Amino acid sequence: IERGELILEYQPQWEMPEQRLIGVEALVRWEHPERGRINPIEFIPVAEESGLIHAIGDHVLRTACRQQVAWQAAGLQPVTIAVNISALQFRRQGFLERVSRIIDETGADPTGLDLELTESALMQPGPEIEAQLASLRGMGFGLALDDFGTGYSSLTYLKRLPVALLKIDQSFVRDVLSDPNDAAIVHTIIGLSRSLGLDVIAEGVETEEQRISLGEAGCDLYQGY
Repeated sequence: IERGELILEYQPQWEMPEQRLIGVEALVRWEHPERGRINPIEFIPVAEESGLIHAIGDHVLRTACRQQVAWQAAGLQPVTIAVNISALQFRRQGFLERVSRIIDETGADPTGLDLELTESALMQPGPEIEAQLASLRGMGFGLALDDFGTGYSSLTYLKRLPVALLKIDQSFVRDVLSDPNDAAIVHTIIGLSRSLGLDVIAEGVETEEQRISLGEAGCDLYQGY
């Protein structure tokens, strides 16, 4: 972080069928001066084990907020920026205060930011978790449940917590055309989302055939890989 080696790349999110750009997901990358680009799969687990994930998480949110302000200053059409929040970040004392401080520091608009939480972050939801999520919603943030269906899927999340968006994991999307089980899971998540009044976005859409299939299933939003 001090040497500026952690950068963000922005993965576009589109609306079907018009293929209109509606948002981006901010993804952290490590550009090492000797080893080149290091995959997040390698360094994020180490960051979580060492406790450095908190500094990285704050850096990512701050950078995304500054990018939002810069795009607005350039006169570009506003799009939502999604930022991943790890379970360790979310459950650490003072998380809300740090988020609020970053917003004040950067001048970003929380209504143009989605915080993506994994199912592990919301395990055993209770009054404290619900209050924290309600506070984030009160600040204007959108809340998304990332990688839905890959962890400890519980309808309790969707019934009680103020989550507005489900993200279908790319592991289901990858073989949606060839694996009947993956197709059934994708259709079920889309149907569940629609019944509960939630938005749903498919991750890892890489071909036109996948996009058409998902659109026919009722998925309005999609994201590349």
